[in-house]
Order: sequence, then structure tokens, then C-alpha cells
Amino acid sequence: MTPIDAAHSAMEADPQSDTLRLRFFERLAECELFVLLEKEATEGQIAPMVFPVEGTDFVLAFDLEDRLAEFAGATVPFVAVSGRNLANMLATENLGLGLNLDVAPSSILIPPDAISWLNGTLSQKPSEDEATPSEFNAPSGLPEALLTALDSKLASAAGLAKFAYLAGVTYQNGALGHLLAFIDPLPGAEPALAAAVNEALVFSGVEAGQLDVCFFSASDPSAGKLARVGLRFDLPQPESNDAMLRPAPGSDPDKPPKLR
Repeated sequence: MTPIDAAHSAMEADPQSDTLRLRFFERLAECELFVLLEKEATEGQIAPMVFPVEGTDFVLAFDLEDRLAEFAGATVPFVAVSGRNLANMLATENLGLGLNLDVAPSSILIPPDAISWLNGTLSQKPSEDEATPSEFNAPSGLPEALLTALDSKLASAAGLAKFAYLAGVTYQNGALGHLLAFIDPLPGAEPALAAAVNEALVFSGVEAGQLDVCFFSASDPSAGKLARVGLRFDLPQPESNDAMLRPAPGSDPDKPPKLR
């Protein structure tokens, strides 16, 4: 059973749960998908095979190569692309997604309006502001769903920072809140880390939730203060720098394959 299967099964078991539905879409966005093509991709452009179902066009994708092969029953062209990039491409063309059709327990038709919603959700950017913390304290009152979402999201941010602390914070202007402080982030990784936290917040289902993000070096005095009161999240470290710097196919938002 793949993560997509598990999330789909949980969603189907409790159709009224917004949290489980959000978790399914989060898994969909995070995973690598194998898209069935009409012909081999050329010059950064792909021509996915489109299947009409009751007046709506769907592109087929699978979360395992073996599942694509089982569905096709023959050698066929395909491309690997991240779920988030596929959502962007399909939303642009008003296409739905047929996921793991007939070959997995997570077989599902996702209509164009749901794909458009997912793409819009993934396109949300965290807002930027400046404030100076005056005091850190232990986090309290945060929903379990948010802690679970953070743990899962940070597990996929391998190598982008050494670890992070979740803590309560009081700012010099008197404002209170919570923050997630990344320690020794990889240079240039700050926007990606902030976006990951924003997605964890959105997909956790916590309404009107807010979580500040900041970055410190391990030698900063604030890092020591956070270590005493904060909840620590260790980010996985890649086996080598090459593994960290090599992007997954279709994962670069600046160079996604184009539908044609």
C-alpha cells in the first residue's frame, strides 16, 4: 500500500472529514506521478493521453510505474512529474485526473474543479513581515493535526536545514504567537521552507491558523534559547550533497514540462 492508497482509504472511510480529504490532496501534491502519454516527450513538451468520461476530459496518472504498465498492458510512453506540477498543468487546460484507474485501491476520478482548487491552494504564498522576538516559551494549544502535518512536511524537506524548533513567541511589540525556527538552513532554501510550512498549515485543516517562520544559525543566541523550550523537528539529511541537489523529475516549478 502506497501513501496515496492509505490517504485515499482513510478519506473513503470518513467522507465527511475535511481533514482526511485535505490529507489525501496533500499526498497527491507531494508524490511523483507517472503520466500516460500519446507519444514520447520532446523539447520539454508532453502530450498526455486524454480520456473523455461523460463529457469531461481526464489525464491518467499512476503513483507507481508498475501500475501504469499494468493498466497499459504494453510498453507506452510516459513522463514522471510531481503532483503539484501536474495539478498546475491540468488546471491550466481545465482537465481532470484519473488516478490509478483499475489498478489500485486508490482508483479515483478527480474532476477539473477539484484540480483547480488544489492548484490554487498550492499557489498560495506565505506573507512576509518583520518582527523582533523578545521571549520564547514552550508551545501550547496547537492542534494535533498541525503537529502531524508539520512532521510529515518537514520529513520531505531533506537537507534544506539541520532541524527546526517549534515554540511560543512574544514579540517586542507585545504580540503573541507561535513560530517554527529553522536552524542552519541551506543558503537559498528559505523560501522553500517557508512555503512548506504554509502548506502544512493549509492542509492541516486548522481554520484561521497562523505560524511564523524564521531562520537562525546554530551559533545565534536565539538558537540556544529555542533549544531549551522548543519542540524539535529533525530534518532528514541526504547521504550526499549530490543526492540533495538532484531534483526529482518535474519538480522544478521554473521548468515544468508543458502540455501540448
